[in-house]
Amino acid sequence: MTPPPFDPELAPVVEELRALRPPLASAADIPARRELNAAEHKTVEELAAAYPAYRVSEEHAGDVPLLVLAPASSAGVLYYVHGGGTIVGSHLGADVPNLLDWAGEANLTVVSPGYRLAPEHPYPAPVEDCYTGLRWAAEHVPGRLLIGGISAGGGLAAATALLARDRGGPALAGQLLLCPMLDDRNDTPSAIELDGRGLWDRTANNVGWTAYLGDRRGTADVPPYAAAARAEDLSGLPPAFLDVGTAETFRDEVVTYASRLWQAGGEAELHVWPGGFHGFDSLAPKARISRAARAARLTWLHRLLGQ
Repeated sequence: MTPPPFDPELAPVVEELRALRPPLASAADIPARRELNAAEHKTVEELAAAYPAYRVSEEHAGDVPLLVLAPASSAGVLYYVHGGGTIVGSHLGADVPNLLDWAGEANLTVVSPGYRLAPEHPYPAPVEDCYTGLRWAAEHVPGRLLIGGISAGGGLAAATALLARDRGGPALAGQLLLCPMLDDRNDTPSAIELDGRGLWDRTANNVGWTAYLGDRRGTADVPPYAAAARAEDLSGLPPAFLDVGTAETFRDEVVTYASRLWQAGGEAELHVWPGGFHGFDSLAPKARISRAARAARLTWLHRLLGQ
């Protein structure tokens, strides 16, 4: 199989980022990757100083810390789950400035959970933390509630939406799934053809899923709340926005998930960006394709919120 090319503006960015952060090859690489990510974390005080238009605080739902960023006038609540393959990252990490770049244009209050990370805390700890935080947001922050996330955070958001459906709430107005990590089987054509390319390849994906699921990864014993692609029933879910690049591991599993949402009678808007690598719009924000991706996301949000 011949993999699709990277967008011309994105190709040099991929090489630069691979040199700075080589893809994970094994679980032994996780501590070093966490050190790199930790350098991007901010304190609540630093975030408050950097974003004076928001009221910034850290709240707690039991043992789950929650970053809350509230604009002066809020049009709704985005419960946003950070990425990192379930093994790295923080609710106070690099996602925050990228997130506010577009969520701020929709005047959304952002609530982001600091869920526990694998492998120290495998399934179901991370998704249960996300659900606990979602319930807190529904009870404490007024406004229509959406769930979203990027990469592993997108996968956790999709799984949390399934939990909310099956546990009778909280009610969700929408789900925003950005290049989501949905399928532990890791055997799609895009996963195979793009192994060794981009920033999160099939090998890295196996590291993340194995940390999260252990020996269950890839077996028949994986529940839908661990990997949303395993859900047999996708009916009764909130309207979804999904996006993914053509030149990334998750391309085919995201396309399949959107198709299955339609087949279940659901509402889903899917964007497949030509030449996009994993997380391209946050890592190369000035590229034309990145600007187009953020514009499409905002258009969907405005329409969903009636703005």
